Amino acid sequence: MDNRQEETELIIITGMSGAGKTVAIQSFEDLGFFTIDNLPPALLPTFIKLMRDSGKSMKRVAAVMDLRGGDFFDSLVESIDHLSQEPNVSITVLFLDAENQTLVSRYKETRRSHPLSPGGLVLGGIKKERDMLSDLQGRAQFKYNTSNMSPRELKEKIIADFSSKTSNVFTVNVMSFGFKHGMPIDADLVFDVRFLPNPYYIEELNPLSGLDERVSSYVLKWQETQTLIEKLTDLLQFMIPQYKNEGKAQLVIAFGCTGGQHRSVTLAEYYGKLLAENNKVIITHRDVKIRKD
Repeated sequence: MDNRQEETELIIITGMSGAGKTVAIQSFEDLGFFTIDNLPPALLPTFIKLMRDSGKSMKRVAAVMDLRGGDFFDSLVESIDHLSQEPNVSITVLFLDAENQTLVSRYKETRRSHPLSPGGLVLGGIKKERDMLSDLQGRAQFKYNTSNMSPRELKEKIIADFSSKTSNVFTVNVMSFGFKHGMPIDADLVFDVRFLPNPYYIEELNPLSGLDERVSSYVLKWQETQTLIEKLTDLLQFMIPQYKNEGKAQLVIAFGCTGGQHRSVTLAEYYGKLLAENNKVIITHRDVKIRKD
């Protein structure tokens, strides 16, 4: 058996408070990792065993471990060194840092106190934290200085460094919906196809949906539809690589018609199949099971 297939991968996100750990953990979640915030380091060996026993659902985990663990944090370096010797366990430490002045500015913007100097000077807490993390920083395989990074830039860097281990990271969600049932709030791109000829008014097609070949053939046969497909395909071929380059993990493309039964379903199915040639695609039909008036 190929042991690499059974490897348990854990990314430990740590570093200075205010350096971007929240953005980092969200980025790993977008990459498909199971994510945990504030995992006590003393529980790390137990957690590794849980990952191994969980099947595939927790084979790739990213966990934030920082000074919020209190006294438990002292055991983190020891746990990392011990677990790094075990077979089929891959532990990578990502250490986030920033200049003291930057960290002070960020604390002032959020009006938070530093965990090591509650009610005191932020700079004092930062200096204490830096001393406490010096050994851990030496164990890190990846070290980011986020002083001049925006949240978007940090996310892009994480995706660039870690997505090579992830297949089909970028997902295109293609959905259909009916405007009469409300706009989808999670759509990135919405295309209104209510101008296309409507099978609703064809007696034998009315009870069916765009999942039926008779309905899809009717919708696709019109010149208006073919012109839309030609122009929209060109647009999506341009836009999707731009979303990927931006570091976006998924794109939701929604097609809407009046009831979400015929035209939108046909177009969603068409583009779901077309885009699946170069992307991971998920097709959903939000309103297709809602009965028409």
